[in-house]
Amino acid sequence: MADVAARAGVSRTLVSFVLDGKPGASEETRRRVLSVADELGYRPDAAARLLALGKSRTLGVLIDVSQLFEAEIVTSVYPAAEKLGHDVLLTANLRGRPEPAAIEALLDHRCGAVILLGPMSSVDELIELAERAPLVVVGRRLPADALGDRLATVRTNDTKGMRLAVDYLVELGHRDILHVDGGDDPGADDRRNAYRSAMAAHGLAEHARVVRGAHNEAAGEEAARLILGEKHLPTAILAGNDRCALGLLDVFTRKGIDIPGDVSLMGYDDSRLSDNPRIDLTTVHQDAQGLAEKAVDLAVEMLTQGHASNVDVVLEPSLAVRGTTAPPAS
Repeated sequence: MADVAARAGVSRTLVSFVLDGKPGASEETRRRVLSVADELGYRPDAAARLLALGKSRTLGVLIDVSQLFEAEIVTSVYPAAEKLGHDVLLTANLRGRPEPAAIEALLDHRCGAVILLGPMSSVDELIELAERAPLVVVGRRLPADALGDRLATVRTNDTKGMRLAVDYLVELGHRDILHVDGGDDPGADDRRNAYRSAMAAHGLAEHARVVRGAHNEAAGEEAARLILGEKHLPTAILAGNDRCALGLLDVFTRKGIDIPGDVSLMGYDDSRLSDNPRIDLTTVHQDAQGLAEKAVDLAVEMLTQGHASNVDVVLEPSLAVRGTTAPPAS
């Protein structure tokens, strides 16, 4: 900035006003300053400017790198943040690395607000974290009384998503519909409860059955082996997420079970891998871009205004019908 001021023959303060778009300089001076800045390749030091203001325009994001759908959300977080003039700092939720340590890493780097994708932390822990920095939780429902000016959620309507899935399978003619759930993973409770409610709404409560799983391929593989050990196969299986469905699909196909001829299979998320022609998985679509943009909007809103206009943003799911579902065999 001092170099620009010297070349343009004006004060450094006036250069600052011009570059910040503030009044105080004539049109001729403004053009001269901007021309010199362009010639010198001047770029503002964002970190220094924010330090002077005592504020941070960095959004910290926690991601489980093993979850494909979370990676897709992060892909949309960057442009959404940049559009609002904010930077993004990532940290990974890894096996063997405690989640609190990962979140602390973001806070240690003075992130102004934090976005957590599918966190496992307890509600009390999240409330405590929100006292240190505005917090947006993505993909998990929290109790209404936990939400406030510094803690908000962005999520998909999982109750509707599971109802859409069950309705679709019932319309195909399925009655024996099994659910491999997500175990203790974020969102699993809501999806499990919604499955049972949807089955009951169709008068199929006696057919409702849940096999414990998790949101990964290994859990799907284990569930598939358990199901194959029983006398009868269900006609349809609704997995807790796409990764779990992929594990089921792998074991079934290796054992000669035809999908969807013998068993229809559905996932949840609609991650990019699910529409691979070799997989072609019917699934419940979540709007990754929408979740990312809403999360960034909330984080910036809480950071700049001190509160969020909506502390629980809920997006609507839809069905992505592909080749792993069909009417049950006669």
